[in-house]
Amino acid sequence: MKVTLDLTDLVASGKLTAAEAERLRGLAARDTISLGINILVGFGVVAVAAGAGALLPSPFTALGLGVVLFGLGLGLQTAGARAWELLAQICLVLGALAFCGGLAVLDDGSLRAMASITVLLAGAAVVARSGLLIAASVLVIGGCLGSSTDYRHAMYSLSVEEPTLTIVVFAVIALAGYLISQRVSAAYERLGLIAARTAVLMINFGFWVGSLWGDRLLRLRALLHGDASILHDYTARSEYVSPLVFSLGWAAALAGAGVWAVKTNRRWMVNVVAVFAAIHFYTQWFEKLGASPGTVLGAGVLLLAFAFGLWSFNRRVAPAVPA
Repeated sequence: MKVTLDLTDLVASGKLTAAEAERLRGLAARDTISLGINILVGFGVVAVAAGAGALLPSPFTALGLGVVLFGLGLGLQTAGARAWELLAQICLVLGALAFCGGLAVLDDGSLRAMASITVLLAGAAVVARSGLLIAASVLVIGGCLGSSTDYRHAMYSLSVEEPTLTIVVFAVIALAGYLISQRVSAAYERLGLIAARTAVLMINFGFWVGSLWGDRLLRLRALLHGDASILHDYTARSEYVSPLVFSLGWAAALAGAGVWAVKTNRRWMVNVVAVFAAIHFYTQWFEKLGASPGTVLGAGVLLLAFAFGLWSFNRRVAPAVPA
């Protein structure tokens, strides 16, 4: 476990002696030097991999680089060389991403490739104990359900084609990640929590898109009926889920998650609930009332009132800090 301490403040407040502070500063200096060397070597590895990929632009190059880099990182990690721990992490992450990228291109981004990449990234995350890789593996599941992001000049976009399926699938993943984090060692607890938190973000994205467009359940109906042509059927209304259902469901889910987060002292969840509650409020407010000076003023006043109420609540329930 890493802890950040302000040594100057601790010495000034009498909680730490000058000799103890100097000893801790010396220990940190050794780690700082090691960190610098790891970063420099890591940049070198990235440059070599990028250069090789540019000289031989092929999915097979990415696959080969992925295997070599992941093997190098795994070797450093297995050797237990603490001084090269960061470099091992860099190689493991780069190797896994390069291999999965090559696989996606080689199989033309098919569902089979995306499912394989999900499993590979999850396995690599456990081996490397990488939060980045476990988060990526969860996000790839969204890609399997048709979710994507896009960027054009001065514009970012988010696409969730199956809001209902996204919410259900990632709710299961979030619950599984949380339960797993409660039953594994501290080294892997973090991975379970990151998977759960990434899934929570995807759940909110599903609710957000659904609250605006509803859901025709195209992919779900296509799977149940075994008919791929249903994926392009935008006229059927019998299975249509209206935006109102998502709006009310999102509000209920945020309220329930917020109460649970406060009771269990889950600060990250409290912050996420607050952020998406504000997004939900603004989305529905301006979607129904439009943008005008009056609606902007009203939204600002209401959110300030909500923030003040939340601040007052936090002051009342916050435990006293020991001297």
